[in-house]
Amino acid sequence: MDELLNRTWTEGLTFPIGTKRNLVIDTINAHSYNVAQKDKEFYNALMTCDILIPDGVGAVFAMKFLFGKKIKKIAAWDFMVWELERLEKEGGSCFFLGSSQKVLDLIVKRTAVDYPHIKVGVYSPPYKPVFTDEENAEMIKVVNDFCPDVLFVGMTAPKQEKWVASVVDRLDTGHIGCIGATFDFYAGTVERAPKWMVDHSLEWFYRLVREPKRMWRRYVVGNPKFLWNMLKVKMRG
Repeated sequence: MDELLNRTWTEGLTFPIGTKRNLVIDTINAHSYNVAQKDKEFYNALMTCDILIPDGVGAVFAMKFLFGKKIKKIAAWDFMVWELERLEKEGGSCFFLGSSQKVLDLIVKRTAVDYPHIKVGVYSPPYKPVFTDEENAEMIKVVNDFCPDVLFVGMTAPKQEKWVASVVDRLDTGHIGCIGATFDFYAGTVERAPKWMVDHSLEWFYRLVREPKRMWRRYVVGNPKFLWNMLKVKMRG
């Protein structure tokens, strides 16, 4: 499993801009690492994406602990803002796929103010664990008809990463970023941690305090499990 961390992006917010289409950018953190140990499809999605960014203090710690590499965390929020600022300068387009129509409407309103030169498209897919072939075809069609420079997918992990991996060859877009809860953060329906907590690597603690019933297993159980796995990898050399 350490090969996942070994391919983590270390160049900060400098993603390759070129002619490549459907460039997939996923995130790695302690939780996704733990899930990938048992979910082979998710593991394959993370291993086959083009760029895997360190979205969590756990990934940053692991890179230093295992490989001696000092890197900076790149939150999905940071990635989204980087893309939006780039598109604003270029007059590009983006598409938000996922979440509820209420959240998407709020995103459209906010981007119209924050980034008035970006053309924005949205689509809310059915809320279900697995999509039918017809539903997949409809999502692919609405994205391709819009043909965005950047496609943001927010269906929560690991569903979003596995979905992108399964249909990427049928999409017509530029960058594809799986950014999950960032949809809610940007829409304002879920409050992101204060900047000082983000800066001090305490965003996970803020989410745990705000949503203990949903997040306790991820952090209270998942974080020690991740650290134990890192120790085992280190001991293997």
